[in-house]
Amino acid sequence: MNRDNARWSKSSYSGGSGTECVEIAVLNRRVRVRDSKDPGRSRLDFAIGTWGEFAASLRQSGGEEAGAHGRLEA
Repeated sequence: MNRDNARWSKSSYSGGSGTECVEIAVLNRRVRVRDSKDPGRSRLDFAIGTWGEFAASLRQSGGEEAGAHGRLEA
């Protein structure tokens, strides 16, 4: 159920087996992260700047694949 009208996008880096699925959505200058297997449960909520810092830290720490992916960027 989409309680907040956010448009959720599944990460292409989520496991193909369907057991490691992460989705993000941007709504009201916040980035929300949830487990797509159980979207009604709690989710993480980040300020858009904090999310940008997180993505940048992944790129700097050798996570270029994740950091370069468009869905990781808010």
